[in-house]
Amino acid sequence: MKTVTFDSSITLDSPIGPITLKSLGKAVVQVTLHGLEHPESATAQAGPPADAKAKPSPVLAKAAKQIDNFFSGKGSALDFEVNPAGTDFQRAVWAEIAKVGFGEVISYAEIARRIGKPSAVRAVGGAVGANPLPLVIGCHRILGASSNITGYSGGDGLPTKRWLLAFEGINYRDVPESRRDAETPIKLE
Repeated sequence: MKTVTFDSSITLDSPIGPITLKSLGKAVVQVTLHGLEHPESATAQAGPPADAKAKPSPVLAKAAKQIDNFFSGKGSALDFEVNPAGTDFQRAVWAEIAKVGFGEVISYAEIARRIGKPSAVRAVGGAVGANPLPLVIGCHRILGASSNITGYSGGDGLPTKRWLLAFEGINYRDVPESRRDAETPIKLE
């Protein structure tokens, strides 16, 4: 995992396991889904400076409330300030993903078309996998060709993605049983 500079952090409980939010100034810079199978990873990360541990920053308090509302069904918008670090290409991909709302999906190929790089489907897949703000930039809403579920780097991988898709009422085609342990995409188009 890429090292992220932050000045405040908070870890929340959720139905998909612990979620750690990190902020720098007035923006969230990283969201980490730890997963139910690996809750110890929530404590394995380096913490913020000592002065940041006492009270989360205002943006983290706002984000925590919105995430709690999201999982309790009281709101689907996660609209707090974010500042994801990435290349121009990654940021373009993430901007398109951010336009996909609760219960909606888009394909890797459609994202590639929307950013003006229709032949960059695999590169789009790489950018989706590098998303530092899962849930906020809803990369779980990205499906492959014919609504196939593909890999997921958050939480417990595909089980977390399946849970999030079901939670949002999104239909998908699952990976074949023989590939259930694989985290690599079947076909991204």
